[in-house]
Amino acid sequence: MQKRQLIVLVAICMGFVTMSFGQHTRYKIKNGFGIYGGITQYDIITDNFNTKKGNGWQAGASATVDIPHKWYNVSYTIQLSENHIGIAARPLPISLSEEFVDYKIFTAQIALLMHVKLIDSFLTIDVGPMIQYNGDMEMDDKKYENYIINNYNNLLAKDLNDISNFNIDGAIGASAGFGFFRLKAQYIYGFTNMLNKLNDSDLDLTGNDKKIKGNQSMFAFTAMITF
Repeated sequence: MQKRQLIVLVAICMGFVTMSFGQHTRYKIKNGFGIYGGITQYDIITDNFNTKKGNGWQAGASATVDIPHKWYNVSYTIQLSENHIGIAARPLPISLSEEFVDYKIFTAQIALLMHVKLIDSFLTIDVGPMIQYNGDMEMDDKKYENYIINNYNNLLAKDLNDISNFNIDGAIGASAGFGFFRLKAQYIYGFTNMLNKLNDSDLDLTGNDKKIKGNQSMFAFTAMITF
């Protein structure tokens, strides 16, 4: 259900993306459209849990305003991704062994990016804010749902499902290419505490009384085709 909601959100937003050409005084401003896809590496920076980075995928669309007489371009991007992360847990309250329980998180992100031209439009530094809607953390394998999360006495793996769904991110990266093809590398950091909702879930946090806090950390490597 959450995955369908994310797809619907992206589809609605893409309805506002168009391709056109405009004229500004003596300069021709070109509005372009691109689609892209690639891989992600995902983590949550937190002192509460021991995490392991996971891989995923990303796909998106971008509407770019190419301003030839300025040192920057501007784009609006919409992207959808499925990300994975591991959190350390143990099968018994007293156990020497531990395993990383795998979770997946679907995200939909809308960003306004500035592209600083290093070599005209062939090589740019990309930076800007991002609004994110993400689903809950879903366990990849339900057989681990009663594992106990490391650093806690009674907190179960299944208890980490309900996280904050709306977050604010910042993105920085670089893109390079010629003609209709570009390669992009991007780092996305979550400014908001995406685990904050767990503090309101009446969980048994015996063994670690710190407030639960975590910030998203994502790398994305994609290839784009422009029109």
